[in-house]
Amino acid sequence: MAVPRHRHTKGKRNKVRMHLYIRPAVLTLCKKCKRKVLPYTVCQNCGYYKGQEIINVLGKLTKKEKKQREKQMKETEKQEKAEKPLTMEDLSKK
Repeated sequence: MAVPRHRHTKGKRNKVRMHLYIRPAVLTLCKKCKRKVLPYTVCQNCGYYKGQEIINVLGKLTKKEKKQREKQMKETEKQEKAEKPLTMEDLSKK
C-alpha cells in the first residue's frame, strides 16, 4: 500500500476536494402527465415511456384510487388542450 511521502497542506487538500461535489439530478418532463422524471426511465405516475404505456398503473390501484387518478389525468389533459397555441389552420377558421 502506498504511503504519502510528504504531508499535504490544507490548501492542496482543499483544491483537490473542490472538484468532489454532488451534482443535482437532471430531470425531464414526462410527455404524458408533465411530471418531473429521471431521463430514460418510465414515469411512475402514468406508466408511459416515449409515448407508449409500459406499466398499467391503474391496474394496481383500488377502485377508489383508480377513479381519483383517472379524474386527475383528465384534468391535466384538459389543461394541455387549453394551453396549446393555435395553429395557422385554427386561426384561419376564426
